[in-house]
Amino acid sequence: MNDQLRVGLFGIGLEAYWPQFAGLQARLEGYVGTVAARLGRPGVNVVNLGLVDSPEKALAAGHAFRRADVDLIFLYITTYALSSTVLPAVRRAKCPVVILNLQPTAALDYAQLNALGDRTKMTGEWLAYCAACPAPEIANVFNRARIPFHQVTGVLENDPECWREVDEWIEAAQVAYGMEHNRLGVMGHYYGGMLDIYSDLTQQCAYFGGHIEMLEVDELSALREQVSAAEISARVNLFQQQFAVQPDCAPAELERAARTSVALDQLVEVRQLGSLAYYYMGTGNAPNEDTLSSIILAASLLTARHLPVAGELEIKNVQAMKILDLFGVGGSFTEYYAIDFNDDVVLMGHDGPGHLAIAEGKTKVRPLEVYHGKVGRGLSVEMSVKHGPVTLLSVVQTVDGKLKLLTAHAESVPGPILEIGNTNSRYRFPCGARQFVETWNSHGPAHHCAVGVGHMGSKLRKLGSLLGMEMVQVC
Repeated sequence: MNDQLRVGLFGIGLEAYWPQFAGLQARLEGYVGTVAARLGRPGVNVVNLGLVDSPEKALAAGHAFRRADVDLIFLYITTYALSSTVLPAVRRAKCPVVILNLQPTAALDYAQLNALGDRTKMTGEWLAYCAACPAPEIANVFNRARIPFHQVTGVLENDPECWREVDEWIEAAQVAYGMEHNRLGVMGHYYGGMLDIYSDLTQQCAYFGGHIEMLEVDELSALREQVSAAEISARVNLFQQQFAVQPDCAPAELERAARTSVALDQLVEVRQLGSLAYYYMGTGNAPNEDTLSSIILAASLLTARHLPVAGELEIKNVQAMKILDLFGVGGSFTEYYAIDFNDDVVLMGHDGPGHLAIAEGKTKVRPLEVYHGKVGRGLSVEMSVKHGPVTLLSVVQTVDGKLKLLTAHAESVPGPILEIGNTNSRYRFPCGARQFVETWNSHGPAHHCAVGVGHMGSKLRKLGSLLGMEMVQVC
C-alpha cells in the first residue's frame, strides 16, 4: 500500500504566447518549480507535470495523474490559458482540485513596465502577472462540469496567509488519506438504549473509506490468557511511568489491567487496527467480564499512541477522535457533565479512556466500583485537557441519511473539576455556555464528541470539503 499522500501539480499557459514573448515560457516554468518545492514535505509525494499549454497536453496530464493515483491536484494559473487546457486533466484525474491564483509579486512595477518602450515586451511582462484573468473561465467550466474546486488567491513569494491556506489543504488531504486507509475495529455491542449512537457502518465507509474489522471479545480474552508474568510486570512498570497511579489502586488490579493491556496491543497488531470502538458486559462469562472490566488503561495507552479507542461502541465518535489525532491535536472522548453558570463554563468529560498526550499534567489512575452509574469495576483514568485553545468535533448522522462535521472552538480553563476518576475539563466558549449548548444541540449530534487542542475550524472545513461533507462551526 502506498503510504504517502500523492499531490498532483500542473501549471497552465498558452502555447501561442511562447514565440511571441521571449523568455516568458521559461519564466513561468520556473514559477511552477517554485510551487512544487513549496508543496514538498515529509509524507507527501509531489507529482509535478510542469507547464501544460495545449488541450493535447491536458489530456495526457489527465492520464498521467490517473496513473500516479494522485489524491489532490493543485492547478497553478501562471498566466492566461484556455479552459480547454484544464478540463481534460482534471476531469480524467477525478480527485479534488485546488486552484492556485498566484502572482509573482504583490503588484506590477508600473514605472518599470511602462519604461520598457516596447509594447511586446510590456505585454509579456503583464502576462507573467495575469493569473487572475482565466480564473472565472475555469470556475465556470468546472461548475458546468460538476467538478468541485477550491481556490487560493495570493502571491508566489512573501505571502504567509496564502501558503498557510495551501499547507492546510495538504494537511487536510493527509487526514482524508489517513481515514481512507484506516482499519477500524468494532468489538462487542452498543450500550442498550442509547439510540443516538447507533451508526450505519456502510455510511461510514462510504464517506471516510477505510475498512471496518468486526472483532470477537473472545479473541481478546484468549490472548489475555497467554500473557506471561514477565509481560505483566513490564506493563505495570509502564503504567507507573505513564500515569500517576494513586495509592489506593490495588496491585492485583494493576496486574489485571496490565494483562489486558498486553493482550489488546497484540490484538491491535494482529488485526492491524488504527482505531477501535468497544463495549461489552460479559455477564455470565467470567473471562470476558474480567477482560472488559480492566480495559481502560490499555485503551488510554493506545489512544496516546495514535490509535483512538472509544467506549460504548461509539463508532461516529471514534471517527471524530481519529480525525483529530491525524491532525496531531489529540482526540479525547467527552460529553456534557454540567454547566457552571457562575463561571460561564461547560464541564465535559467521560469515564473510560483518555488521550494522555493532551492532558494537563500527569493522568491519574483511580479505582472505581461503578462507571457513571453503570455496573463496573477496575481502574479508570482522571485527567483534564491542557489549558488553552481546544476544538470539539462530532461526526453527525443527519435525518436525510448524510454525515456532517460539527465543530466548536473553546478554551480549556483552570478551575475545580470532579475528582471521580473520569476525564473532565472546564470549557469556556466565545458565544457563552447557554448559547453553545443550545446551538450545538440544535444540529442533532450524538451526546458524545471528541476534543483536541488548538483551534482547528479552518482545517476541518477543508477536510469536510475534500470528503464531500457539510461542516458546521457553531462558535
